[in-house]
Amino acid sequence: MNKPLFVISCPIDTYSGYGSRSRDLVKAIIEIGKYDVKILPQRWGSTPFGYIEDHIEEWGFLSNHLLPNNQLTQQPEIWMQITIPSEFQRIGKYNIGVTAGIESTICNPKWIEGLNRMDINWVSSNHSKKVFESSKFNIQGGGLLQNEKPIEVVMEGANLDIFKHIPNKDVSFDLSIVEESFCFLFVGHWMQGHFGHDRKNVSLLVKSFLETFKNKDKKPALILKTTGVGGSIMDREEMLVRIDSIRKTVKGDLPNIYLLHGELTEKQLNEVYNHPKVKAMVSLTKGEGFGRPLLEFTLSKKPVIATNFSGHLDFLKPQYNSLIGGHLENIHPSAVNEWLIKESQWFAADTTQVGQIFTDMFKNYPKYQEVGKRQENHSRTNFSYEKMKNLIEEILNKTIPEFPKQVQIQLTSLNLPKLQKIK
Repeated sequence: MNKPLFVISCPIDTYSGYGSRSRDLVKAIIEIGKYDVKILPQRWGSTPFGYIEDHIEEWGFLSNHLLPNNQLTQQPEIWMQITIPSEFQRIGKYNIGVTAGIESTICNPKWIEGLNRMDINWVSSNHSKKVFESSKFNIQGGGLLQNEKPIEVVMEGANLDIFKHIPNKDVSFDLSIVEESFCFLFVGHWMQGHFGHDRKNVSLLVKSFLETFKNKDKKPALILKTTGVGGSIMDREEMLVRIDSIRKTVKGDLPNIYLLHGELTEKQLNEVYNHPKVKAMVSLTKGEGFGRPLLEFTLSKKPVIATNFSGHLDFLKPQYNSLIGGHLENIHPSAVNEWLIKESQWFAADTTQVGQIFTDMFKNYPKYQEVGKRQENHSRTNFSYEKMKNLIEEILNKTIPEFPKQVQIQLTSLNLPKLQKIK
């Protein structure tokens, strides 16, 4: 029996967060085994191509599912697009939009129009679902623009074969340049925005860390695994300039900050997470659609410091993590773009709480270590790739309609009367 043609348009071959999400979703749908899965690769901003070839052993099987010459020659039964909603198009008989969603409190109205073009939409977190369902806009000439289509939350599942706790003796990643034995770690892009207004809030993180531990006899270190737009030498120099410019605003004997720049394999990243010098991950993020690095870090059994807002709250249990309070504020004009609109808000962390948590964790690490182990169990049990795949199969079984099937018609022989010649 022919399987329904399931075409997925996505940035599957890119070095990007959406690329990782695409590969996991496509792999899961292939493994379900009920569909003829074909892939239509797309670009993702300025992020480089070539991920599949560079990781051929793990992801080479995807090449067998690429559409020849990137050409769609027939209407698929199911069309899935993994991108931002404003780019969603109806191509198939049944259409699924997939997006990480939104980091702020209101989305661009073009995103609502895109959601409404599809039959159903999948988002990564309950935060994104809530924002999409609550965003409403008055239409010129009368009427209301709001979401009219069902939304399913499909979390991003961690690969437990890669992201896991490993003993110190099995960690080979070299951090010998780091003098300190206690380091806070940040992982994420340093995006556009003036001081305190970049989405991941790296600038405020650097400042808060320096202010908290300046002039202390014993000091931890901060490791920034960050880039701006890529892994180039120019980008690395730009990151160093940004760090240095903030250091110059803080007077006194300052703690060390280390820049970890460039691409790492997932295995290397997991070794960084498990390195004995790395004690906790910290993120003062202003908003997340999901927050995948935070999830993957929790599997090292170490504690997390993060803001108490948006997508990562789906998996970070408040009793197991240090969630920083604060307030919502309007997005600064320097961070506004076509996705983050000026009418929306996101989170501003309380810097007093940040300093208090930094200090207490440095002094009383064992108590934080204990709850980190409980968070690891929660993440491993509820947010694995297998859990994600099972959820995807359940949603597809529930929502995909029956399509007309082409059947072969067999005509029965007819017992026709014989003609007789009339004499």
